[in-house]
Amino acid sequence: MAVPRRIPVRFEDVFPAGAFVLGVEAANDYEKAKAGAPDPQERDPNTGERIWTVRVLDADPAARQAELKVKVPGEVQPMLPEVLAGTPFRPVLFEGLTITPWVDKNGNFPKQAYALRASRMRPAVPARRPAGVAA
Repeated sequence: MAVPRRIPVRFEDVFPAGAFVLGVEAANDYEKAKAGAPDPQERDPNTGERIWTVRVLDADPAARQAELKVKVPGEVQPMLPEVLAGTPFRPVLFEGLTITPWVDKNGNFPKQAYALRASRMRPAVPARRPAGVAA
């Protein structure tokens, strides 16, 4: 059985209630940073593109972890989606979402963890209400 290192998942399965962007920053390659490299930003090993870390708020009230990070490749920093009218929230969708399981060995007891990566980030279009339907 050949199981890929990065397992494809649907956005709807990971974020059933949607997701909101909190911020975007360059993903640091800690080995490069320790070595004093002038550009310590992480690069995609296959394409060489820069990697960006998108801080995301999971809108699901039953989520085990409210804030997550999703890594996205791109030569320039991804643009933040527009703020949803009347709120401080920026709804987002991730395309090409994958999950990579790993073991976190920090602390006394190892635990299962996972990393999220997407091929693209785009604004989520809020659902439109049919005419005449009240909110």
